[in-house]
Amino acid sequence: MSNIRVNYTGLISFVGGLLALVTGVIFSLILTRILSPEEYGSWGLIFSVVGYFLMIQPIFSYWTTREIARNMDSGKTAVLSNTVLSIISSGIFILISFFITAPTGVNYDLFLFATLLIPVTFLTGILTAINLGNKPHIISYSTIFFGLSQIPLALIFVYYLKMGILGVIITIILANIVSIFILFFYGREKIKNTFKKKYLQKWLKLSWISLYPSIYNILGGSTILIFTILSGSILGIAYWTASAILASTIAPAGLMSRAVYPKLLENKDISFFKDNISYLFYFGIFSTSLVIIFANPGLFALNPSFVIATPIVVLLAIEGFLVVLTNVFQQSLTGIEKVDAIDNSTAKDYLKSNLFHVHTMRLIQTVVYVVILVIGLILLISVNTSEIDLLMYWASVLLITQIPLVIYLSLKVTKHFKFPFDIKRILVFLIASIVMSISTTLLLDRFLIYSENIYYFLPNLLIFIMFSVGMYLMLTYVADSKIRQLFKLIVQEIIKKT
Repeated sequence: MSNIRVNYTGLISFVGGLLALVTGVIFSLILTRILSPEEYGSWGLIFSVVGYFLMIQPIFSYWTTREIARNMDSGKTAVLSNTVLSIISSGIFILISFFITAPTGVNYDLFLFATLLIPVTFLTGILTAINLGNKPHIISYSTIFFGLSQIPLALIFVYYLKMGILGVIITIILANIVSIFILFFYGREKIKNTFKKKYLQKWLKLSWISLYPSIYNILGGSTILIFTILSGSILGIAYWTASAILASTIAPAGLMSRAVYPKLLENKDISFFKDNISYLFYFGIFSTSLVIIFANPGLFALNPSFVIATPIVVLLAIEGFLVVLTNVFQQSLTGIEKVDAIDNSTAKDYLKSNLFHVHTMRLIQTVVYVVILVIGLILLISVNTSEIDLLMYWASVLLITQIPLVIYLSLKVTKHFKFPFDIKRILVFLIASIVMSISTTLLLDRFLIYSENIYYFLPNLLIFIMFSVGMYLMLTYVADSKIRQLFKLIVQEIIKKT
């Protein structure tokens, strides 16, 4: 049994996520300030298509995490099998690139060069899966160094050498290599074993389970391509990508529960779950509030022309928080599932298990979302609806269709974990967030000066962000005894490390 500490790992992951967030925002600022909106939209399209291929990684990585958490020696088999899969995927990517670039007008050579992203991201993914089952906090280290590497690399290839999208691709490749070194170093003990055919046979036999989630991931991810083809608007994708960047800053809140999945896999103790869910809401409510408050100045910092997309950020922020909850609920339900640990489990057993059922519900949600989106876009485009209104419709459909899924999964979690939601504490966090939001909004309206000089505007914006963070922490520290205890534990851990 490993020594996975859920809240400790969660805090490290959250702090690491925040640091990665800062570096990611700086990286995005470099791109949005150097690339034209059309180039930025093209990069968003390339990145989304590469993402389709990453969705087949779970054929190996899904089982690897579960087996590593149970002290099974499948590491080397996973790495070698995943490498072969990345080579096959690269070949397919090259073949389909021509069919994508023709209708979208994106340079084919850029798509061709982007093929190099696939093998490095595949390797990063499988090493992440190995560390998640053994030392989940290591993933935060690799994420931090990935972000720190991006900034100087982007300055060299995008800013100074002015290589455009080509420079962005090179930056991502090299930053992934840095991440790979870290993940390999800490996970090397789990790879020092022999290739075992029995694992590969099992993974391929059960690939219908591991790849099942990829159906809704690919379908959901295809909406960027669908929007581009139906509207013919690369500029619209630029607005959407910029909005999604701000909304993605909510994702680190979900890292508070990063160790929940491997912890549930390794034993039957679930006593930690209720507190962890409370901390998830603590950081999730706060992160969502920040994104909504700073939606307008955040877009202005990325590029003043993106400010028009402010309402889209608000909708995506709320939807982003619901996605964080969905992911944690889903991982919790699959984490307590033991069907794959039983040697004689049949296909029927898997179909009845949470490994299949929770993903079926998410697939239904995604199908409904995409169908409503496509029908609505066709109708709206036929009457010459503006790009922003099209994006508003897209974000609204995404949010509305997410709500029933969150409610359903929360009911299932309640059934298996004896109602883990501390309503009183969650309300305290919500009230503190509302007070902080109103105060910060009043100050922003009165004192924040919008300047296109990023070196002047960004430091001033950071002052308001720091005020918001400080106010929320202070209010919750006073109102919640467990938050005071959490702060005390953090201080003790820092003193211990120093």
